[in-house]
Amino acid sequence: MADQQVPTTLIVGASRGLGHGIAAELAGRGWHVIGTARHPSAPTPLRELADRTHGQEAAGRVDVERLDVTDPEQIAALRQRLAGRPLHLLFVNAGTTTGEDTPIGAVPEADFVDVMVTNALGPLRVIEALQDLVPDDGLIGVMTSGQGSITNNTTGRREVYRASKAALNMLMRSFAARQSGTRRALLLLAPGWIKTDLGGPDAPYTLEESVPLIVDVLLAKRGRPGLEYLDRNGDTVPW
Repeated sequence: MADQQVPTTLIVGASRGLGHGIAAELAGRGWHVIGTARHPSAPTPLRELADRTHGQEAAGRVDVERLDVTDPEQIAALRQRLAGRPLHLLFVNAGTTTGEDTPIGAVPEADFVDVMVTNALGPLRVIEALQDLVPDDGLIGVMTSGQGSITNNTTGRREVYRASKAALNMLMRSFAARQSGTRRALLLLAPGWIKTDLGGPDAPYTLEESVPLIVDVLLAKRGRPGLEYLDRNGDTVPW
């Protein structure tokens, strides 16, 4: 496969867990993968994957770039480094949480701001900065959560996390409204409750079973214009 025929993806937040799994799966399917990490030289699963594929042709190679989605200067620097490189799939996987059982009135303001900036504002800053690198037939997606669904919230708990993902969904909806004249595919992906550092050990799904399903949804969405809110099986999640 000639280099110019190899599709390129940027996975933001790929150092470990679900982001790393998606990066590895796409590399295994012949994509050139660029994964970001806050500390790119640190010994993470992403760094190990990049070292293993170093020297390969574009197909299956993994490169690592530095990015903290909460730092606008790092976003701008990444944009400059990637200038002129088409990103056929831009996927932002960023997330944090705090105080799962704390009602919203008792959440410290600093914790609220940290979760909102990391989960909602940061991802959209990345998308706004890099969107022009995504061709009209490309895909821009973000990792959201089923807990961002207002309709499905019947239990409460994880209130700041839920609010941040609902905010992320709304911001992507606004971005999509401004993209109505393009053919780009836009995706909010709710992967389900998975055993990761964020999901915890009680989650019902493993990374090994989840990642191929998630990548299937990403690739199936390519070429299908407009914004969709989908789960790991490609089914629509209610707003």
